[in-house]
Amino acid sequence: MEENYTREELKFIYETRKILGDQNIQISATSVRVPVFVGHGEAIWIETEKPITPKQAYEILKNSPGIILMDDLVEENPRGDKNERSYPTPLDVCKYRDEVLIGRIRKDLSCPNGLVLWCVADNLRKGAALNVVQIAEELIRRNILKP
Repeated sequence: MEENYTREELKFIYETRKILGDQNIQISATSVRVPVFVGHGEAIWIETEKPITPKQAYEILKNSPGIILMDDLVEENPRGDKNERSYPTPLDVCKYRDEVLIGRIRKDLSCPNGLVLWCVADNLRKGAALNVVQIAEELIRRNILKP
């Protein structure tokens, strides 16, 4: 494999560039297989043109459709637990099956304009079947596809 990346890691890089329409975007990925029945987890590093705080990112994400925040920044933890830290785990996708769960939103200490966050989702639904339905619904809404 290229520079010792796995097929899955390279696929993530190539598909992200394709989706964003930017072949020059700098992306690195590490894929780890863990024994869970359902769910993908991703640690995501983001570098922006201008500085953004974790609270600003939280405010942007909190009203985004299909996203549930489970983070210390959240006023009320959707899980209802009293843990010291609040962040999503693959177990949480059993309850929130169609949404992407995001947490651990924090400043990237290695990058002045960077953030790091953690997300999990049910890959059998959000990563596959549900996406097809949501794309079709959007195409119908835009009158590109007729029901």
